[in-house]
Amino acid sequence: MDEGWRDFLAELTEPLGGVTMRRMFGGLGIYRDGVIFAISVGDVLFLKADEVTIPDFEAEGCGPFTYTSKDGRTSRMPYWRAPERLFDEPEAFRAWALAAAAAARRLADAKEAAAVAKKAAARPRAARKARGPEPG
Repeated sequence: MDEGWRDFLAELTEPLGGVTMRRMFGGLGIYRDGVIFAISVGDVLFLKADEVTIPDFEAEGCGPFTYTSKDGRTSRMPYWRAPERLFDEPEAFRAWALAAAAAARRLADAKEAAAVAKKAAARPRAARKARGPEPG
């Protein structure tokens, strides 16, 4: 990864507060308060998006992050290319980055809630198995 690009992203995200960056898979993960809200692949920045923010990316003509796996399948992740104009508009970048951080939090909360619900739903089955068959 180009250190100049990393430094630029650090400068751009600094006003958000609580931002850290970690190398990952040849790219960069960008976190706010411990939740990943953006990734950089090469010199392209992708912001996390959900049903609330995807229309904004579509309106800007930006597409989702996709990759092709070793078996040839194309996969899509919940990251969308950041509009180029944001790099010259710090206040607009801040708004989009905060929206991405909020989307990341919503997605993380939904994932956690689904895991808790799945675990809770599995408990009664496990308890029934432990008791043995119902008398009949």
